[in-house]
Parts: sequence; C-alpha cells; structure tokens
Amino acid sequence: MKTDLASTFPPLAAHPPPLEKPEVLQTVPDLPIAAIKHVPAGDHFDSEMRDFDLARDLALFARVLRRAPGGRRVMAIFVASIVVTIGNMVGQVWLNEWNGQFFDALARKELAEFLLLLWTFVIIIAVLLALTVAQTFLQERLKLRLREWIARHLLVAWLKPMRVYQLGFAGPYGRNPDQRLQEDTRLLGDLTSDLGCGLVYSLLQIVAFVGVLWALSAQVAFDVAGHHVAIPGYMVWCAIAYALTGSGLTWLVGRPLIALNAERYAREAEFRFALVRVNESGESIALHGGEEDEHRHLGSSLEAVIDTMRRISSSLAHLTWITAGTGWLSLVVPILVAAPAYFGGTLSLGGLIMVAGAFSQVQWAMRWFVDNFSRLADWRAAIHRVARFREVLDHLPAIEEGAEEIRRAPHPEGNLAFEGVRILLPDGHIIIEEASASFMPGDRVLITGETGAGKSTLFRAIAGLWPWGSGTILTPPPEAMAFLPQRPYLPLGTLRNAITYPSPPNAYSDSDVRRALERCDLGSLVAKLDRAERWDRELSLGEQERLAFARLLLHKPGWVFLDEATAALDEDSQRHIMGLFDDELKNTTVLSIGHRPDLAVYHTRTLQLIHGREGARLRLKPSIVPPPPRGWLQRLADWWSPPPVSEGR
Repeated sequence: MKTDLASTFPPLAAHPPPLEKPEVLQTVPDLPIAAIKHVPAGDHFDSEMRDFDLARDLALFARVLRRAPGGRRVMAIFVASIVVTIGNMVGQVWLNEWNGQFFDALARKELAEFLLLLWTFVIIIAVLLALTVAQTFLQERLKLRLREWIARHLLVAWLKPMRVYQLGFAGPYGRNPDQRLQEDTRLLGDLTSDLGCGLVYSLLQIVAFVGVLWALSAQVAFDVAGHHVAIPGYMVWCAIAYALTGSGLTWLVGRPLIALNAERYAREAEFRFALVRVNESGESIALHGGEEDEHRHLGSSLEAVIDTMRRISSSLAHLTWITAGTGWLSLVVPILVAAPAYFGGTLSLGGLIMVAGAFSQVQWAMRWFVDNFSRLADWRAAIHRVARFREVLDHLPAIEEGAEEIRRAPHPEGNLAFEGVRILLPDGHIIIEEASASFMPGDRVLITGETGAGKSTLFRAIAGLWPWGSGTILTPPPEAMAFLPQRPYLPLGTLRNAITYPSPPNAYSDSDVRRALERCDLGSLVAKLDRAERWDRELSLGEQERLAFARLLLHKPGWVFLDEATAALDEDSQRHIMGLFDDELKNTTVLSIGHRPDLAVYHTRTLQLIHGREGARLRLKPSIVPPPPRGWLQRLADWWSPPPVSEGR
C-alpha cells in the first residue's frame, strides 16, 4: 500500500486541523549496525584468501596511484636510486678485478705491486662507500614518499562524504580500515621500496657479472683423456643451475607463507580492535564488573593471533632449511666447480678468486627470490589488502550490485520532501513503505515511537547515510543542514576545535565562541578553549550535548535534525537549550526524534510511530486540548469543600 502523507498531512503549520483518518507507514524495528550481515571472522578470511590475484592487485594499484598527487616525486627518487645502483655495480666489477690482481701479486710476492693495489683498494672502497650511503638514503626516502603517497590517497578516498559510515556494510574488505590505512600502508611502502630496489640491484648485478663470469669461464678447462676441454659459459650455467634449484625448493616449501601472512594481518587487526574497544569502554566494563568476560574475549582473540604465528614459525623453520643451507653451500660451491681448472694449472690463484667472486655475485643475484621469499609473502598480503580496500571504496555507496538505493536530490525551493520513499534493511526487510511528505521552513516536527520502530533509520536516510530502499528524498542545501546524533561527536584536539567542528578553529572569533558556551551553560569551559584533551572523556554526556548545541549557535544552520539530542539533560537544562529555537535560532527548522513526552511542547507537530498487527504505523498525534477554565462558583466550591481525610492504619 502506498501512503501519501502529502495529502494526509498538509504543509505543517502552527495550528494544524484535526486528523480524522490517519494513514500508515509500514515499519519494522531497526537492527543494530553490528548485527547486519554478520559473518564470522574465519569466513571473512576465507573470502579474502579465495580472492588473491597478484596481477589484478598490481593493475589496480598502478591505475589508481598514477593519478594520485606525489607520484612524480616517487618516480624521481626511484630513477635516482637506479642511477646510483648502476654506479655501485661498476664499482663492484672494479673491486672484483682488483681482487684477482691482488691475489696474483701475493702469489708472485711482488711487494711494490702489492702496496700500489692497497692504495687502489682505498680509492675503490671510498667510492663504493659514498655510493652505498647514497643508495641507502634514497631507498629510505623512497619508503617515506611511497608511504605518504599511498596513505594520503587512501585518506582522501576514505573521507569522501558518507564513505566512512557506509564502509561498515561493505563486507570483509571494509573491516578494520585503521589497520589498512596505518599498518598495511607502512608495510607496503617499506616492502615495495626494499624489494623493488633489491630486485633492480640483483638484475643489474646479473647483467654486470654474467659477462665477467662468461669471459672467465674460458680459463676453466678440464683435462679429459689428455685433451683440454672448455665449456663455453661453464661457470654461468653452474650459477644458474644452483640458483634455480634453490629457488624451486624455496617456492615449494615456503608457498604457505603467503596465506599465513595475510591471515596474521587479519587476526592482529581484530585483536587490536578488541583492545581499543575495551580501553574506550573502561567505565562501562567496570560498572558491570565485566573484566572476566572481556578477558575471555581478548584471550580468544589473542589465541587466534598466537595460533597463526605458531603456524608461521613452523613454515619459516622449514624454509630456513633451504635458505640457510643454500647460503652456506654458496661459500664453497664456486670453488668446487672451478677447482679442476685450478689444480689442472689452467687457472691461477687470482683467476680462481675472480671466478669465485663473480660466481658468488651472479648466484646471489639469482637467488634473490630465495632470500626474500618470506618478505615477498608479506608484501603480497599487504598489496592485496590495500588494493581490495581501495576497490571497495570505489564501489560505495552501492554496497551490493543491483541493490535498490534511495535517491537524494536538492529540493527546488530548499525544503524537505519525501517522494515515494521506501526504506529497507540490507536484507530487504521493509522499515517504511512508500512514504510521501513535505516539510516547510519554520516547521517544528517531533517524531516519537517505541524503541526499534525505525526512527533513527529515517534520520540516517535523510542524512544520506542509509542507501537501502527506493524513492527520492529532496533536501535543503547540504550547507544549510545540521545533524545531532544520539551521542555527540567531539574530535581530537582542543576544545575550540570541538566547538567549531567541522570548521577550522580560527573560523570564529573568541567572543562568538565565548557567548555560545555561556549561552549553553558551559561558561566554566571558556578558560580551557585551547587545551588539547580527550574531551569525549573529560566532559559528561550532558555537557557534550550542550556543547553540540553551542556548535549550532556558531554555525546557525537553517535546518536541524535531532536524534535524542537532549536525552542526557534534565528538564530545566532541556528547556534552556530548546529555548535557543525561540531566540537565537528562531528561523531554524527543527525535525526531532525522541522518546520523552515533554519534548512535544517545543514542537508544533508530532508524528508518532505506533505498533500494529502489520507493523508500526506513523500517525499525526492530535494536539492536547487543555480543559475549559472553571467558573468562579466552581472555584469557590472547591475552596469551601473540606480536604479528604486520610484513613489511619
């Protein structure tokens, strides 16, 4: 059934006509946000594991970030790092040649050449030291700029209107945004810099030393049946075979680390969130005596972290058999493969040292994958989490493909109106069915009803936080609207910042801020305006609510939407605060949600959600008509009549 509130309720006026036949809106109780589409943590992790696709993640990462500011600076640092690395490679080749000459001089016992080579060594080391310091500086600066580049871009995308709230409904990839913005971006920046520079270094090392090793392999010949046999590039092929063997074994043994590291990040995020939640709710936990129950929940979260770390440690131990074993063997393998030529007399001691050095450089470069497999697993998990988080941000507020959404548009006359609005839960359950209504400037409307009747969901839909449903909500200009939720939000920083929020602290003069605080009975806070505290903890809930109204005095919005915004105030404080709309804010339109019956006197119209057999009904509550005045004879009779005598026990 479609309910046309526009025809049932004329534009709200100071003295509405009596309602003869109220129409209804179908409603169902609100569900807590945390209860909507709850999926166990294990299922969240399983869904992430099934979605691993490195090519897709890298493509998204490159496509999105190339448009983000700061990319040119990152690329400039990376190019400078490559130039320095090339210089380092030239120095390494020079050092390897010096190594062979030095040991040949020792073998020939030539003192003059020995001393000259020592001076040459000092020059080579000075150049390599300067290049290494420059390379380290550029790599660390690359980490910094990468972290800044990624984090700033994600912050801009995350803090677009409505996204922070709606991200909570976006499934597993929308969970724990704090970890993805802080820990995952740090890991991604650090690991991308380390691994990227390391990979470039290894590739250049291969290019520089494969040629050297190929040329030196001509000196490695074997005596076979009295003939000298030389295998072209013998040492190169040995280095490649050794590196491929180690890399293949590492992949087979260490592959589970990719999934385990991703799981560890998820478990750590859940544990950190649980700790923060307990810390923020210390008073409530103490009042309920719930420390033992919280200890049990935290112990369970910690056990999940420890279990994941236990499996990671086992996998790392297995992987160490390969990485450490191939590392130790690499000390003697080049000597062993070149030893026949040395003992056969075709290779001098200096030549053996040069061949062994070049072999080590090539095989160390080729086994870069072996040495960095566990870090690659970390990087793989970090880029997956960041890429999927960014992808989720791109698909808000359409939480599910094909899902209906409430359309919001500016009202041509700056009013508020519902046009065929239907509000649903994410699971498709109806809260409000086909509502149409209009509200005019100057209206004072109160919406009441039992707990869970859908009032706060309507509040969120007007604000644009609740997209599920259909129809159109025509709103005043966004800058003319202000929303006061059930619990006021006080940002981090000074008290001045809290009262001027979301405007900057210097947007209003000291006198304006002082008058707003004093008008809301918060004059004692004037001296604390520039103190930075956790004001959501320092102030009582009633003081926080009065501070929210002081904020209204500064911003002076044309439309104010209140959701239980005076629930913590006593009647006198509430009367004083609501008096703002008769004085300083007399031109402000007010739409309130509340349970307290004494709120009705501050509004010109009351809409009430009443439960019925088919759900709650929204009715226009008739104004209370005061009884007719009593005549003077009746008052005289009341005065003359003796008071009733109470019965004794």
